[in-house]
Parts: sequence; structure tokens; C-alpha cells
Amino acid sequence: MKGLYLVTPDWDDTEKMLAATEAGLRGGAAVVQYRHKTASPALRREQAGRLQALCKRHGVPFIVNDFIDLCLELDADGIHVGGTDMAVADVRKAVGPSRIVGASCYGSLDLARQAHQAGASYVAFGGFYPSRVKKYEVATRPEIVTQAKAEIPLPNVVIGGMTQENSAPLVALGADMVAVISSVYMVEEVEAAARGFAGLFAKEG
Repeated sequence: MKGLYLVTPDWDDTEKMLAATEAGLRGGAAVVQYRHKTASPALRREQAGRLQALCKRHGVPFIVNDFIDLCLELDADGIHVGGTDMAVADVRKAVGPSRIVGASCYGSLDLARQAHQAGASYVAFGGFYPSRVKKYEVATRPEIVTQAKAEIPLPNVVIGGMTQENSAPLVALGADMVAVISSVYMVEEVEAAARGFAGLFAKEG
């Protein structure tokens, strides 16, 4: 896993979400996570199903945030869980050995170690910078990327107020993926923004 990791905003407008996501995929997004905490179950099912079909056409993994039942119903490629969601070991048991399981580890290397031992496929660190979308303590130090690369044999994702400019140093430190919501979805030229993030990894080689 390497590159731009798109995370959807809480948009009820399904067509808008699909159009923006497709533009992001054209720009080189490597993973898409469906995250809509306030959607009704019916809307969540519709949006996730249509996003999954879009990702399949582009050959990109589709990950569901938090809702294991939805992940299993759709046979999605993976699930992402936060620190207040189900334990990683229980998630791994529920979804089986072949699906991607991502774990939010915030600014904690200990959480990342535990997630690795529990069967996570990747670990996510952040927030690094203030976010327009998610509210959390901005306390994650860049050095955690280097420490994780040295110690934990899993891809790592950085998240939290990411722009092309402020994520570049984290990629240089070894971040495998940059998770983005507003800097791709909430700009005029979505495809160009996605291409800019994807280009960070091309430069890195």
C-alpha cells in the first residue's frame, strides 16, 4: 500500500461524492475509504455500494470505515477502525484473514505495536495538523513515522489536515500513504489535487 488514500466527506449528495471520487481516482488515488458517520443505514448502503463498484472499475481497494456488517455485506476489500471502535483482534476475527484491516493509532507507537500484534494490515497516525473535517487533538509528532518504519513491518498512513506541502516532509520520513479528505474533495480541481498528492510518491520513488 502506497500513495494517496482518499477518505470521503460526510456528503449526503451521492452523485457529488461519486463524481469527486472518480476524479480523485483519475488523479491517481491508491485507496478509497468510505466514511460517513451521520448517514442513514439506507444511504450508507447505497453510497458504499456505488463507491465500491467505482473502485472496482479503477482497480483500487475499497475500505469501509467502522461498519463491519456493511463491509461483510458488500464483500468490501477492507475495514478501518478507530480507537473507540471494536478491538483490532475482534475485527480481524470477524472479517477473516484476507481483508485489509486498518487501525487508527493517533500519536501512539504503543497502539501501533498492539494493532500489529492483533492482525492489522496497516496503521494510521494523526492528526499531525489541524483538520477542517475531523476534530481531534493535534499532537502527533513527525518522528513517529520514522520510528514506526524502523519497528513495525506494516504500511503506515498519515492523516490530519494534510496538504501537498505539509505532507511532503512526512512522505520523506517514510509515510507510505497520505489520507486526505478536504484537500482533494473540497477543491475546484479534484483530479489535479489528487495527482499532486500521488506525485509525492513518484518523487519519492
